[in-house]
Formats: sequence, structure tokens, C-alpha cells
Amino acid sequence: ARVVRAETLSVREKEFVEAARAIGCGDVRIILYHILVNVFHSMIVLVTFSIATVMVVEAALSFLGLGVPPAVPSWGKMLSDSRNVMGAAPWMSVLPGLCLTIVVLSLNLVGDWLRDYLDPRLRE
Repeated sequence: ARVVRAETLSVREKEFVEAARAIGCGDVRIILYHILVNVFHSMIVLVTFSIATVMVVEAALSFLGLGVPPAVPSWGKMLSDSRNVMGAAPWMSVLPGLCLTIVVLSLNLVGDWLRDYLDPRLRE
């Protein structure tokens, strides 16, 4: 919320918002067509990074036994359960960890690509 608020306050002071006020645009039109459009890219990137963070936190809490209920599948729970059979079946801990790493890395790369693609200041 802080990032979006800071971006909104920054965009609110731009010349095109003042120009829209000067020609008589209402507050709702300025918010929807000028401010929200320019803040949208920050929100999208923030959401992709937040999803990756939530996935890692959920897996860590499930690994410690504080996450989702035992009947719900979770990569952290799979990693926790595989500790007992690590010597006999090491793939049981490698596969959930690898899947979690790939998904989180992919989400971060998508967020980074979206930031580069959607942010007009970085297009130069």
C-alpha cells in the first residue's frame, strides 16, 4: 500500500494532471484516466513479487508445522515429511524444494519483466 500511495502522490503532482484540471476534468475522471493508469504498472509488479513472498512464507511455516492444516498439500509440508526418509529417498525432499524454487524464481522473473515492460521511465 505504501508503494501505491507514494506512486499516486508522485503522479498527482505531474503536469498532465494539472492540465486535466485546467481543462475542467472532474476528480473521478482524473483518478481513473490519468492517475490509476500511471500507477497500475506498480500495482501489477508489486502483486507478482508479493505472491512469490507469500509462497515462500507459507512453505516455511508449513515446514515448521505452523502453516496450513495437515490434510492440505503444501510444498513446505512435503519437505518436512521427507526429512524422515532423506537417506532412502532423497528425491522426496529435492522435488518439492525444486518446484518451490522454480515457481518463486519464475514469478520474480515475470514481475521483473513486467516492471521493465510497463514502466515508461525504463523504456529509454
